[in-house]
Amino acid sequence: MVRSLNLGLACAALLPSNIFALNVSIPFLANSTAPKVSSSLISLSIEFDSWTSWSGTASRNQFFFNALDNLKQLGHLPNIRVGGNTEDHSSISPKVQFSNASFPAFSPTTPYPEATDVVIGDDYYKTARFLPLGTHVTFGVNLGGKNVTAAALEAAAISKAFSSAEIKRAGIVLDFIEIGNEPDLYKNNGLRPATYNVTQWVEEWLDFADAVATAAKLSLTSHTKLLGASFAGSSHGAAGFSPQNAFNAGLLTGSGKLISTVSQHHYSGSFCAGSGGLLSDLMTKSTIRSNLTIFKPDIQASTALGLGYILGETNSYACHIQPVTLTRSILDGSTLSTPLGPHVQPQYYAAIIVAEALGKTGNVQVVEIDIDSSQIAGYGFYEEGRLVRAIFINSKAYLPDNGNRGTVHIDLALADVSDIPTMTVKRLAISYATDVSGLTWGGQTYETEDGRVANQLTVENGKVADGLDIQDTEVVLVTFEQT
Repeated sequence: MVRSLNLGLACAALLPSNIFALNVSIPFLANSTAPKVSSSLISLSIEFDSWTSWSGTASRNQFFFNALDNLKQLGHLPNIRVGGNTEDHSSISPKVQFSNASFPAFSPTTPYPEATDVVIGDDYYKTARFLPLGTHVTFGVNLGGKNVTAAALEAAAISKAFSSAEIKRAGIVLDFIEIGNEPDLYKNNGLRPATYNVTQWVEEWLDFADAVATAAKLSLTSHTKLLGASFAGSSHGAAGFSPQNAFNAGLLTGSGKLISTVSQHHYSGSFCAGSGGLLSDLMTKSTIRSNLTIFKPDIQASTALGLGYILGETNSYACHIQPVTLTRSILDGSTLSTPLGPHVQPQYYAAIIVAEALGKTGNVQVVEIDIDSSQIAGYGFYEEGRLVRAIFINSKAYLPDNGNRGTVHIDLALADVSDIPTMTVKRLAISYATDVSGLTWGGQTYETEDGRVANQLTVENGKVADGLDIQDTEVVLVTFEQT
């Protein structure tokens, strides 16, 4: 059952002092060059040392499955990458069934440190069968340890798992094997000398790739390919680590021909040593846009060679690792009086919103709406070339000590069309930008014991000509009703 409310809106001329108005024009027809967006646009990277906590071992982690399945039901199934720093501290042993990890002592700034050593068994990879039907995955192998044989043994175990009847029945697809994580940081974290450079990395990577490709039975015709680069940053073609310099050093020769996609990471900061950062800085429209635009040279260089491109980790702070069940505070490491079971955090609502905006056709085009504002962003979603939905984001952080909450009134104009008089509006409700719980999306919550949605859906009905209001730290999804 859907509860509908009348969308009452103030006239711009009578707006209170904490409200200002914007005129926004949205093209009704998408340009033929507008990009089509993957139905796995929002995907997940999971740290190698904690993978089986998420997947489950002897049985499925039902909460994690439900969280992914919610997105699948909306038409958006995330890809899963299992890797990160601890893939470069991993090894495989016949004496281990799933995973044995050794962790250093925790601290207030690092409540959940990364493992220093991860020993896995064959069944580690087979737990991918607990993912939703049709999930595509990537597994990393160890390059940092400088042991080609160990990496080949991991690759062989991956191949064995994904050739098994269990994985095939579950319909899980292995897209990539990643050889090493963020090798451009090896010279900083002690895995390589301070003089380690991209040419040395390419030579070393190709040696590993030969062994991994043989062990995993990869070929130019196999579905599974190698994921290239996985750099933490980029020099964007200047001296240093970048896709351009890697290509020039011969990355795509020999077994490098099995690379079909390049991946890079971009964190907005780090909390590894407790260094501070402002939430509001992460939320700015300019920062979010620049996370992608600074990689434009790298993307162009990759796609010019027919390669795919994945921005795999971005718009967050590094060194945040969290298992499924918490026994210590993620803020300061203090012991929780009662363990905190599986739960979603605010970022999960972002995935839900994106999934709904993309829809279920798998053939949607997305266009950024031109909005003359440093805090309001908008995106139009087109099916068969026609506008069907739009998202508006007010990224100004509303914090507990900010006083009155600001509001922006958006006057909408749909270019080249006159037969869409009405719309429905669905809102993400959050009291403050710092909230970690208590959010609702269209009046509904995913903060439930089993991760499934609860409460009655609430949307607002209104006229396009009346526009809409959007508060600081709010997201709205507009669905246009064509007559």
